[in-house]
Amino acid sequence: MSGTPSDELALTGTQKVALVLMQMDRSQASEVLRHFSEFEADEVIAEIVRLRRVDRSVAEDVVSDVFAAISSGAPLPRGGRDFAAGLLHDTFGSEQAEVVMNRLASSMAGKSFEFLESVDPQQIAVLLDDELAQTVALVLAHLRPDIASAVLAGVEPARRTDVATSLATMGPASPEAVRTVADVLKTRMGASVTPSAPLAAVGGIEPLVEIINRSSVAVEKELLASLSSRNHELAEEVKSRMLTFADLVRFDRRDVQRVLRGIDATRLALALKGAAENVERTIKENITERTREVLDQEMRSLGPVRVSQVDEARADIVRAIRELEAQGEISIQRVEEEETLVV
Repeated sequence: MSGTPSDELALTGTQKVALVLMQMDRSQASEVLRHFSEFEADEVIAEIVRLRRVDRSVAEDVVSDVFAAISSGAPLPRGGRDFAAGLLHDTFGSEQAEVVMNRLASSMAGKSFEFLESVDPQQIAVLLDDELAQTVALVLAHLRPDIASAVLAGVEPARRTDVATSLATMGPASPEAVRTVADVLKTRMGASVTPSAPLAAVGGIEPLVEIINRSSVAVEKELLASLSSRNHELAEEVKSRMLTFADLVRFDRRDVQRVLRGIDATRLALALKGAAENVERTIKENITERTREVLDQEMRSLGPVRVSQVDEARADIVRAIRELEAQGEISIQRVEEEETLVV
């Protein structure tokens, strides 16, 4: 929702949070924002940018449960890019503020490629077959990670490393470049959609990590190995940011429980084969006693299994985590540890 909302009931929870912050002094709003995860802060900041100016009646209804009343002489609440950028600067500092605003710009620019979201990923891969690696990377950076990973899987293995490298090292792209690529693809598909003027697009390591985390184990291993031989330092940076099965030990208990709720005990037993003790302990502490009994039985009945089977089971759980995050049911916020987990 953008512009001027006029109906409180039509607002999402994130938009309401954004409205409350817009009523505060920047220093107060900054203190509140510090308590959000980076994912949550991104969502709220995006809504502040979109809302810009809000009807007083709507703002008063939204904040009535937080404030006793809004002074009738208060200035009309405003959002917009400047307010969002200033709020981020006060909360996270100038460097992180720039990262978040660039990521938001990239997300908004990605709307130029929304017409591809209904297209089969294999068709998109074919559509990009003759394009330069930099062009493919630009498109992938603006697709949803689950779609981008499927498209990447359809790219010739010999080209994947080039595409991944381009994506990880990509800088801002001009609106004209984004528009040109989108127009060419629309023309090839016969789409007659008037392109909107996108904001600057940004690639980088994080979008690549998001894509790899949603890829199959085979694509992940092949790409990381190839990337390592091409640029070892870049490959290590990508690996260090990737979500792994072992990262469950760093999640909030409620999020661990939500993830495990949808995992079959047989699959979970396979994923735990050879896992570190703290990983197994974290999982068993966050499931019901009955589920724990079933899991123990499954683990005892497991004979020798191939490493690839364990890797695939763990990858399934990582994909489940990413899906729950995308749906807003959990918020991935890992706590850094000095000691590296060994799984």
